[in-house]
Amino acid sequence: MKQLILFLSIFTALSSFGQVSFNTTSHDFGDLEPYSARYVDIKLSNVGQKQEWLLTVKKTVEVTYIVSKSIIERDSSIIIRLHVNPPKKGRFVYTVEVFTSDRAEATKIKLTGNMSELPQDGSNMFTQCPNFSDRPGGGNPNGFDLTVVTIDKESKEPLSKSNVTLLQNGEAVWVKSTDKKGKIVKSATLGLSYFYASHEGYYPAELGAYINFKRNYIVVELDRDPKFDVPEEIVVVDPPIDIAVVDPPEEIEIIIEIDKPKEVETHLEEELAKIEETSISTETPPEFNQLDPEDFDVSNFKPINVVFVLDVSSSMSQADKMELMKYSLYQLTDMLRPQDQIGIVTYSSNATVLLKSTSGEEKEAIKEVVRKLRPGGFTSGGAGIKAGYKLADKAFLADGVNHVIIITDGAFNRNSDDYKKSVKKYKKKGINFSVVGIQNKEKDEVEMREAADLGGGNYIPIFKLADAQHNLKQEIRALAFKHSVH
Repeated sequence: MKQLILFLSIFTALSSFGQVSFNTTSHDFGDLEPYSARYVDIKLSNVGQKQEWLLTVKKTVEVTYIVSKSIIERDSSIIIRLHVNPPKKGRFVYTVEVFTSDRAEATKIKLTGNMSELPQDGSNMFTQCPNFSDRPGGGNPNGFDLTVVTIDKESKEPLSKSNVTLLQNGEAVWVKSTDKKGKIVKSATLGLSYFYASHEGYYPAELGAYINFKRNYIVVELDRDPKFDVPEEIVVVDPPIDIAVVDPPEEIEIIIEIDKPKEVETHLEEELAKIEETSISTETPPEFNQLDPEDFDVSNFKPINVVFVLDVSSSMSQADKMELMKYSLYQLTDMLRPQDQIGIVTYSSNATVLLKSTSGEEKEAIKEVVRKLRPGGFTSGGAGIKAGYKLADKAFLADGVNHVIIITDGAFNRNSDDYKKSVKKYKKKGINFSVVGIQNKEKDEVEMREAADLGGGNYIPIFKLADAQHNLKQEIRALAFKHSVH
């Protein structure tokens, strides 16, 4: 009996040291956002002298997997791709048991991480494990190649030496020039993205898109600027007396002098400065217009206490809308001074205070809040406006400008019937109200203008990047300047 127990003990011990080795038995995904890659590749290598098999994989329902193949030949490897789908926010720990033919016990793989935020509309774009044509994520956000192509909209011909900027979370990620085939191939992070392309002789083009492992090919079409079209010179030649005997005229070389193309700008702000922005309704005195557009000095502008009420409902999930909003907030944040205060309230199905009134000196803290904005849910504009006013009232500046600005792509169409009461009430207390429309429809603009007029503010349109860079900043400057001269 003792011999049998000893034999079984030795067999079990030997079995635990199988011929199939795992490159790792644990993986930490870190903090996962709603659109983060959620899978990792585990490599199984056969270091023995005979063929082995992957028998089965036991796991929880929150984990899915695919395998490259089941047979593990000598001196070869296979891949198990494990994909996690956490159903709720917070830390998660999953254990996956992998059974192979070389050992009696399963090899346990521990998967950990933190689900920072779920899609607010309840959707999940990554319920299935990605196939092996996609690169693994596993915490590496730059896990796939993005191809961007610029073409002539009419002829469809590729445009070489186009200048393309990729923006994500309101910030420029990279600026590249297209090659001879009008193409850029560059690593990118999956998520909502915004592309700005420019080319000598063409109008700039902008495009918002969601990119990931499969949506990794972007085509940007550019319209030619007619002012760069040079008409062909017509040469009138007297007809020869005898066509049969007169030699054809020598080919005349016509040289047309045009300005040399300017060097490609590498800074997005410089490119956008050349573009005319959509006009806003703010009326400004002559003294204001004589100042440098970047001037926000305390000698000319009073301190400002501004609270932004941001629409993050599902209608804002389009990449162009969300990115334009983020970019405009980044531009304003860079302009703020230490004596300025900014607060942020978001609304979708509910209203949430994301940033209590914070000094303009805390630029990174402000940008971090903007960076994490995610769309989803219904629109509850009325609740957001009320929360914004309360925040602005709490941080009221007696010697400054106090303002609530809502940024939305449409009407405040849910629980919003009484927002006008709040606008009237707080206007009497010295807190005015403006509306920023992000690519809004014409019918929604009417209500936006009415709400802004009611609140003593303005309607600020943002349809393109030049608007996002300029219009919100100029509205804040105009508000502070207008009050400072009274």
